[in-house]
Amino acid sequence: MNLRGKIDFAELTDTGRVREHNEDAIGTNAEIGLMVLADGMGGYNAGEVASGIAVQIVTELAAEAAQREDRADIDPHSGLMRQSIILRDAVYRANKIIFQTAQSQTHCEGMGTTIVACMFCDNKVSIAHVGDSRAYRLRGGELEQITLDHSLLQELVDRGFYSAEEAQRSTNRNYVTRALGVEPTVEVEVHEHEVLTDDIYLLCSDGLPDMVEDEDIHLTIKTFNASLEVVSQQLVELANNQGGRDNISVMLAQVLESFAAKQNLIGKITSWFR
Repeated sequence: MNLRGKIDFAELTDTGRVREHNEDAIGTNAEIGLMVLADGMGGYNAGEVASGIAVQIVTELAAEAAQREDRADIDPHSGLMRQSIILRDAVYRANKIIFQTAQSQTHCEGMGTTIVACMFCDNKVSIAHVGDSRAYRLRGGELEQITLDHSLLQELVDRGFYSAEEAQRSTNRNYVTRALGVEPTVEVEVHEHEVLTDDIYLLCSDGLPDMVEDEDIHLTIKTFNASLEVVSQQLVELANNQGGRDNISVMLAQVLESFAAKQNLIGKITSWFR
């Protein structure tokens, strides 16, 4: 399934106003509807290495699997679409390679990265994430964060110690509880969502929401959504105008038309009895 012309994409990454180099990495494959964003961490340039490995591995493995497998199929063990399993397994593989690299290369010791990735198929989107890089969706004029951060602050919110509003203002937002490359294995959170025409999806590193309130992100997308390129530029500019204390990466996808998968004969017969 080639999604070119059915979904519009835009992406932008920026070093920000404080950091000396950019440890974020981003990658898109418009044909299979894939976006991958990673926010690296570690001494020297190790964060760049970790995020670069994550994006390269996930984009390559997802593209290879998309060519040989029917992504719309349902996995009998998990009940998820096959593409969700593809995405999850690619992130698992990236974690393994980053961990092994950190163990074998002295200059990469202690490196890791967050990741958020999404892939579109059959009027659905699969989202996999580890850490505090986020996914948002704008639908019907409402902006919703559709991933929950793997962070100490989010755990405190979940336990009732903070409200969502208090968390938004907290200065202790960057203590992640999960990241790629830190341990030999990692728990990858995967969810699927139905997609509607005109939906806009935003992936971002924490350099955006740490600087810009969700209300202002919402207003920017609504105001400039005639051009996703302009939206990405405006979001990065907003973050920089608020101090740009971290690298800032944004990736946007707008659904232009339906992309339902063609059912084979067995699939059609099965759907009659659902």
